Amino acid sequence: MAGRGRRTAAGARRRKWVLLLAGFAVLVVAAVAGVVTAFPSVAATTCPGCYGLERLRPGVYAEPGLSEDQRRHVVEVVEQAHQRVRDFYGGQKSSPSVLVCLTDTCYRRIGGGRERGIAVLNRAVMLSPHGADPVIASHELSHVELHARLAGGAEQVPQWFDEGLAVLVSDDRRYLARETAGDRCLVDSREALPVTLEDWLRMAGTDHQTYAKAACQVNRWVQANGGRDAVLELIEQLSAGGDFGQIMASARSGGDAAGAS
Repeated sequence: MAGRGRRTAAGARRRKWVLLLAGFAVLVVAAVAGVVTAFPSVAATTCPGCYGLERLRPGVYAEPGLSEDQRRHVVEVVEQAHQRVRDFYGGQKSSPSVLVCLTDTCYRRIGGGRERGIAVLNRAVMLSPHGADPVIASHELSHVELHARLAGGAEQVPQWFDEGLAVLVSDDRRYLARETAGDRCLVDSREALPVTLEDWLRMAGTDHQTYAKAACQVNRWVQANGGRDAVLELIEQLSAGGDFGQIMASARSGGDAAGAS
C-alpha cells in the first residue's frame, strides 16, 4: 500500500510538471505570436526566412523571385553602403542584417511602412523599393554603426545629431551640398532641433527641411573640429561616460550651429 501511495504521488508530481511545462509552452507560443503580430519588423529581421526572404550572401536578404540583375543590384547597393560607412568611420564594428524588398507587398509583409528604409533595434536594416540605393542604405547603416560604437553612451546622443550624422555619412545630396562647396548647408540652420525620436518624427513629418537642418548643424560642427576624427573622439568620450552637452560645449561650435541637447 505504501509503495502504491508513493507511485501515485510520483505520478501526480509528473502530471503537475507536464501541465506546468505545457502551460509555459503555450505562453511562449503566445508571446512569439504577439511579437510577430505587433512587431513584424522585429520578427522579420530575426528570421528573414520565416517571411520568405532569401539569403543572397551572409547578412543580405531579399524577396524571392528576383532576376539575376536584381539580385546583383541588391548586393552592390548593400556593399556600396557598407563602404560609405567604413570610409567615414575608418572601419565598421557593426554587422547588421540587411533586408531588401523591391516590391511594396514584400515591404509591408515584413512590417515596413511609408519610409524608404529603417534601422530596426539598431541591429538590422530594412530597405523599401524606394530605398534600395547606397544613400538610403548607408544612412540606416550609420545609425546602427553609431550605436554599436557608443555602447552604453547611446542614450546621450540627441536624435538631431544621430540623423544629421547619418545624412553626412551617406552623402545625401538632398540635404547637403557637394563636398567641394565652401559651406555644404542647403538650409542655414542654427535653431534648436528635436532631441527625442518622437519629437524628431513629429517635426520631420511637418517640416521637410528637418533633415537638411540637422545635416547643416552636424556638418558645421564636424568641419570646425577637424573632420570625421571629431566624431570618433566624441564617440570615445561618450563611451567613457562623458556628457554630450558638455563635450559639444567644450568644442568649437562651427558658427554656433548646435541643436538642443
